[in-house]
Amino acid sequence: MLISDDILSREIKLKNSLKIVYYVIFVLNMHRGGMEKNWIIKSQGPEAEVLALSRALGINKVLANLLVQRGIHTFDEAKSFFRPDLAQLHDPFLMQDMEAAVERILAAISNNEGALIYGDYDVDGTTAVALMYSFLKDHLQHLDYYIPDRYSEGYGVSQKGIDYAAERGYRMIIALDCGIKAVEKIAYARSKGIDFIVCDHHQPAEMLPDAVAVLDPKRSDCSYPFKELSGCGVGFKLIQALSSKMNIPFDDITHLLDLVVVSIASDIVPITGENRILAYFGLQQLSKSPRTGLQAIKNVSAFNDNNITVEEIVFKIGPRLNAAGRMESGKTAVELLVSDDLEKALSISKNINLINTERRDVDTSITRQAVEMIQKDRLLQEQKSTVLYNPEWHKGVIGIVASRLMEHYYRPTVILTKSNGLATGSARSVNGFDLYQAIEACSDLLENFGGHKYAAGLTMKVTNIIRFSKRFEEYIHENIHPDQLIPVVEIDTELQLSEIDDKFVRILNQFRPFGPENPAPVFLTENVSDNGMGKRVGTEGDHLRLQLVQEENPFKVFTAIAFQQGKMFEKILQGKSFDLCYSVEENEYRGRRSTQLNVRDLKFD
Repeated sequence: MLISDDILSREIKLKNSLKIVYYVIFVLNMHRGGMEKNWIIKSQGPEAEVLALSRALGINKVLANLLVQRGIHTFDEAKSFFRPDLAQLHDPFLMQDMEAAVERILAAISNNEGALIYGDYDVDGTTAVALMYSFLKDHLQHLDYYIPDRYSEGYGVSQKGIDYAAERGYRMIIALDCGIKAVEKIAYARSKGIDFIVCDHHQPAEMLPDAVAVLDPKRSDCSYPFKELSGCGVGFKLIQALSSKMNIPFDDITHLLDLVVVSIASDIVPITGENRILAYFGLQQLSKSPRTGLQAIKNVSAFNDNNITVEEIVFKIGPRLNAAGRMESGKTAVELLVSDDLEKALSISKNINLINTERRDVDTSITRQAVEMIQKDRLLQEQKSTVLYNPEWHKGVIGIVASRLMEHYYRPTVILTKSNGLATGSARSVNGFDLYQAIEACSDLLENFGGHKYAAGLTMKVTNIIRFSKRFEEYIHENIHPDQLIPVVEIDTELQLSEIDDKFVRILNQFRPFGPENPAPVFLTENVSDNGMGKRVGTEGDHLRLQLVQEENPFKVFTAIAFQQGKMFEKILQGKSFDLCYSVEENEYRGRRSTQLNVRDLKFD
C-alpha cells in the first residue's frame, strides 16, 4: 500500500503518543480500580550486590534493591542519582552539527537578519518555540514564531509556514520538535533562499534534510551521549552552546528550565540521565520562580507550589497547553508562554482553561457516547476489540477517547469520525499486542494508515467501516493471547508496613522526579487489614480511605486511599485480611504532611 506524506509525518507523533498512552494509563491506574489485574513482581537485584549497596549507603535492602533495579550499582552512581547537578550536563558541542547551527545564528545576529521560530502544535513544540524565542528576542531584532494549524497544515514543517517566512523576508527558520523528515519541504525553503536549522528528537529516516544544521541526538552519526532529550531539550542544548560562544553565564539561562521540564513531562521522555537533571532543576524553577505565563496557568490550575510533580504537569499544565492546538491554535499557547505581562497572561490562561474545559467536556461526552454504544450492543460487549464510528465526533479528541476506551475495556480500540468525506481515526492497543500488524492485515480496506505497535492512525471510505470492523475483530480473535486482555500491575518488590518509617519515606522521595523509566515504586504487602476506621469516600462512595495494619504490629496504622475500590468495602469491613499493591506518598493537607499509601490494587484470598 502507498502511504501518504501526511500519514508518514504522523508516524513520528504516533510513536510519542504510544508512550503517552501507557504513561498516562500507568498513572491513571494508580488512582482507580476496576477489572481484575494480573500482578507481576519484577526481577530482584542480585542479593550480594543489593547488600553491598545497602551497607555503602546506609539504607535498607528494599531501597538498595530499587536502586539496583534502576541500574544504579555503586556509591558514586547513587550519589549522582540522589544529587543531580547541572555541572553533569553534557557539552552541547558533542552534538553533530552544533558548530554549524551556532555559526549560522551568530551570523544572523551579526548581520541583523531576521528569523522565524517554527514548532509543532503540541506541548513539546510550543514550549520549544517559547524557549528559543525567549532567548533570541534579546539578540535578533526581527524575530517571529509560527505554529502550524493541526487541521489545515498537519504535523511538521508545512509549505504554508515556509511561504509565511518568505513573504516576510526571513532568511532563516529554526524548526523545533519537527523537521527531521522534512526533506522536500526544506529543499523548497532552500529554493526560496531560506536556511533551516532543525532541532528534533525523533528517529531520522535514511536521508536527512539538506539543512544548514540538523541537531538530533538520534542521528546515527551523532556521538552525543544522551539520546532521549525532548524537542525542547534539544533547543536548550542549542541555547547552551550559543551562550558559551556569546560569553553569557550559564546561570543566565537556567530560568528557561521551567519550559524544559514542562516539555519533558508532557512529551513522556525517559526521566533518566540528562533529562533527570533538567527535570529536577526545572521543577525547582517552576515551583519557585516560573515565567509569567506558567505562573498564570498555575493560578488557574490549583497547584501546590511547594511540591510540583511531573504527574501534575502531565495532568494540569500539559492538557491546557495542548487544548489550544486541539481546539483552536497552538500559537495561543506560545503567546502565553512568552508573555511578560501578568494581566495579559492571566487573560490568555483563563481562555486556555476554558478551551481545555471545552476539550474535556467534548472528549468526556464522546467517551460516554462510545460506552453507551457498547453497552447497548451485546455483540460489541463480547468482542475482543472495539471499533466505533460517529461522523459528528470531534477529530481533535478521538485519540484521547480511544485511549480512555482501551483502558476501560482493555482491548484494542479504533475510534473513527468523518473528515473530508472519509472515516478517519485513531487506534490504541493493550500491552504486548501489535496493533499495527492487525491494521496492516486490513490494509486493502484502507486509504491510508501509519503508526506503531501500540498507536496508529488510519483512513478509510465510510462504506468500508463494517467490513474493516469484522476483519479487525477476526484478526485479533485469532492472534491475541487471553492474558493480553488482562491489565497488569508491575510490582517492584515486597515490603512490610513496619519498614515504612520517616527515613524510608525521606530517601524514597529522593528518587523523584518520577516518570518513564523511573516510575514511582510499587510495593506488595501481604495480609493487611483495616482497623475498623476505614470508610467510603467520594460523592458516590466509589473510593475508600482505609486505616491499615499488619498483624505483627497492630498499633502502627497507615492511611491509604483506594480509588474505585468501593465495591470491596463490605469484605474489608468484616475484618478480612488482603494483599495490597501500592505506592508510598506524602500527603499534604492544610499545611500538614503525612505518609499515605496510594493503592494500585487489592486482592482477598
